Amino acid sequence: MKLPGHDAIARQADEHLVTHRVNLPRRVVERPLRQVTKRLLMALMVLIVTALIVYADHDGYHDNADDSVGLLDSFYYATVTLSTTGYGDITPVSDGARLINIFVVTPLRVLFLIILVGTTLEVLTERTREEWRLNRWRSTLRDHTVVVGFGTKGRSAIRTVCATGLKKEQVVVVDPSNRVIDAATAEGYAGVTGDGTRSEVLRRAEVHRARQVIVATQRDDTAVLVTLTARQLNRGAKIVAAVREEENAPLLKQSGADAVITSASAAGRLLGLSVLSPAAGMVMEDLIHQGSGLDIVERPVTKAEVGRGPRELDDLVVSVVRGHRVLGYDDSAVGGLELTDRLITIVRATPGTHVTPDVRRLPPQ
Repeated sequence: MKLPGHDAIARQADEHLVTHRVNLPRRVVERPLRQVTKRLLMALMVLIVTALIVYADHDGYHDNADDSVGLLDSFYYATVTLSTTGYGDITPVSDGARLINIFVVTPLRVLFLIILVGTTLEVLTERTREEWRLNRWRSTLRDHTVVVGFGTKGRSAIRTVCATGLKKEQVVVVDPSNRVIDAATAEGYAGVTGDGTRSEVLRRAEVHRARQVIVATQRDDTAVLVTLTARQLNRGAKIVAAVREEENAPLLKQSGADAVITSASAAGRLLGLSVLSPAAGMVMEDLIHQGSGLDIVERPVTKAEVGRGPRELDDLVVSVVRGHRVLGYDDSAVGGLELTDRLITIVRATPGTHVTPDVRRLPPQ
């Protein structure tokens, strides 16, 4: 495998270095900038209305500077009045002007303060609420799934896993692009902006407490570094990685990946199969689309099935997982099924069909 040198990797990491922050999914009713703009326009409207009211009755006001109140003086008076500064250089002297100040200007002043103070309080409340959500998320997140890279591969992988019953709250996406993380949070996943090859970024994704890690980066060398870092932080997690070139798969396994998928070779084999047999290609395409048509699922052996052969079951058994070995349905070593075995079967997809996760400890790396 041709990996770039250490200096090149360091330069690449510096180029993609961004603020490592956690983004939790939320439903945004209105954009913050639009909210602030709307409130500023409302405050400006209140100021203009107040100035016009004062100018309409400018004869009832006295200016200590030149005894006359013009349009500019009206805006000045409205500004210092609404902001409760009140220098006292322009004052209402007539009964009508004072009544207008009591019943019109004062309510406008209160409305102006409500708009400004309300905006400040809303910002502070939102920050406090977001901090509380983040702390609560960190304290409750356990046995989750971390997806490093939310491109086509990562998105398809996590959608397939979620189709089998995994909750979106149990998924954390890691990607250096803010735009990608925004897309992930819009779909209901938590997101961490940052380079997945850095341990501090993966710690923010709580990878040390994750059950499984999906590595779906765009580059094979990046996938190797992410796998090494993730395995260092979590010795027991199941790590599945995707690579483009088949020659890099052994290096991924040496780095700590439990399973390596060669995307280019898999796509090529599916293309070749579709050429040789379009029907077989359609069946394979159906099998890899979880939740529709035929699905490949893994399930434990029931007590009623113990001692029976794979061909004697109602389900179409493809393989038997015994210990850390995967045996074919026709392997003579299978014999009778054991209670600790797990079955890889092909079933008709239904809403209740799901893959039972393998919770056994992985063998030492």
